[in-house]
Amino acid sequence: MNKNEHHYIVRLQYLGFRYSGWQIQPGQRTVEGMLMKTLKFVLPETKLKILASGRTDAKVSALDAVFELFLADNPILEPESFLERFNENLPPDIRIIEIKPKDSDFNIIKHAKHKEYLYLFSYGAKNHPFCAPFMANVMSDLDIDLMKEGATLFEGEHNFSSYTANLKPNTKVVRTIDTCHIEANNILKANFFPKKSYVLRIGGAGFMRYQIRMIMGALFQLGKGNLSLDQIKDSFDPEKEIVLNSIAPGSGLVLNAVKYAQG
Repeated sequence: MNKNEHHYIVRLQYLGFRYSGWQIQPGQRTVEGMLMKTLKFVLPETKLKILASGRTDAKVSALDAVFELFLADNPILEPESFLERFNENLPPDIRIIEIKPKDSDFNIIKHAKHKEYLYLFSYGAKNHPFCAPFMANVMSDLDIDLMKEGATLFEGEHNFSSYTANLKPNTKVVRTIDTCHIEANNILKANFFPKKSYVLRIGGAGFMRYQIRMIMGALFQLGKGNLSLDQIKDSFDPEKEIVLNSIAPGSGLVLNAVKYAQG
């Protein structure tokens, strides 16, 4: 760590529906871009950068995301006042919930031991339009009990090469999912939500791009009768060459928690 730099761990929440993901992209509205724009306004003439613990895709939201803030030269003298001013200048769909100095030996990426995601969905009649930023809506019938059984197949160590897009050489495709199950949605509520909605709760040390959305896509196909439990089992064997093309919409996915070994 450069002795002239000051490092902070920042936790935040955001609704991803109007953003093209986390990472800055030319000509696109992104969460990282909005954070940087706001930081440069509240900390003028200060050299700064940010590093996220992970990147979310377009329309994906977060109830507990984390990034590291690097400041050159001058520290934040009053973190609470800074947090308040930061929030005042951010758009209403992004909120900072905590900022604290980083421990010298803490690594925001390497020390992340568990990430939990939620995927909210409903099926049947078309949802109220206001549901669109929060949950996916499948307008055909789904066998929820079969989907619950299928979700448990993803737990444990598997080769998930069938559950990512644009697989690159040296990508770690053998990964462990600690928990994966479907339950009634008692997490997010609104009077315009359907009477019944569901959530896939999935957790592990890390996930590949589109991995969770492709798992959810496979479960949707299972619930529709287009995929079997045996085919899901076979999808973990690269030699079986099971091709999965269904990617669930980004707007149902929420980063729910990031847990660290320390810091």
